[in-house]
Amino acid sequence: MKLIASEGSRTKLIINLVVLSLAFYGVSKRKAPYKEASIFENVMMDTLAPLQRGISNAYGNVASFFEDYMLNVNASKENVALKEKIGALKQEVFALKQLEQENRRLRDILNFGEKIKHEMISAQVVAWDSSSDFRVIRINKGVEDGIKLQSTVVTSEGVVGYVYRLTDHFADILTILDPSNRVDVIVNRTRSYGILEGYSGWRTVMKYVVRTDPVRLNDLVITSGLGNIYPKGIPVGRITKIERESYGITQHLEVTPAVDFSKLEEVAVLVTTKDQERKRVEWQALENNAEQGDDK
Repeated sequence: MKLIASEGSRTKLIINLVVLSLAFYGVSKRKAPYKEASIFENVMMDTLAPLQRGISNAYGNVASFFEDYMLNVNASKENVALKEKIGALKQEVFALKQLEQENRRLRDILNFGEKIKHEMISAQVVAWDSSSDFRVIRINKGVEDGIKLQSTVVTSEGVVGYVYRLTDHFADILTILDPSNRVDVIVNRTRSYGILEGYSGWRTVMKYVVRTDPVRLNDLVITSGLGNIYPKGIPVGRITKIERESYGITQHLEVTPAVDFSKLEEVAVLVTTKDQERKRVEWQALENNAEQGDDK
């Protein structure tokens, strides 16, 4: 029985192989379908093919142009955004540098204030009187900030002037460049006394110096402390010109201020204490009595 079953399976396998072989042979011998073009179709193909190729190329060029255009537009927008960002960063760096310079100037003023042992109120210059060659400046501090009339105004380089006009929030400073602002000064090296007044432009003149005093060019001129407005020992400027006339008992000294008024941005107002204010009132009373005695 097993032998008969085995022969039947072998027969089925042979039949299947024969059928598959015939099928593959039929497929391999089948001819691919084709169609011969007519005369009209040949003419249409020859005529339209170049046009189709041109359209295809044009489409490709247009697509490439728009693609490049969009890339350029995007790149341009990015460039604009980057330029704006760079501009903002430059402004920020510039502002930081300005702040650093301002802090340095204020620190110098504070250090200067420690040397002269006065309380100070820092202020910024907000305006100047252009009609008087920068001889009057205005600061952004006033009565409400503790500023008082006749308070001394300085920088880290030296004397600027004194407060001669005052409001709640602003103060006008009569600088040493003004002819009406007379400062009692001395030559630091020779201790020669004199009166400093505004002269011309950015210069001042020191008057009433004895002709025989051996002052020299570049000698430092400082406040004498007389007059009860300017504390003693604050730099005023340096002697830059000496004129000794053949007659008279005094000499003419031109002094270039220690402060560069053309670049003045921040100042410090020296605040008087109660004792200093009392001394100022007493000094003023003595001066008034002396003037009344002269009148009599």
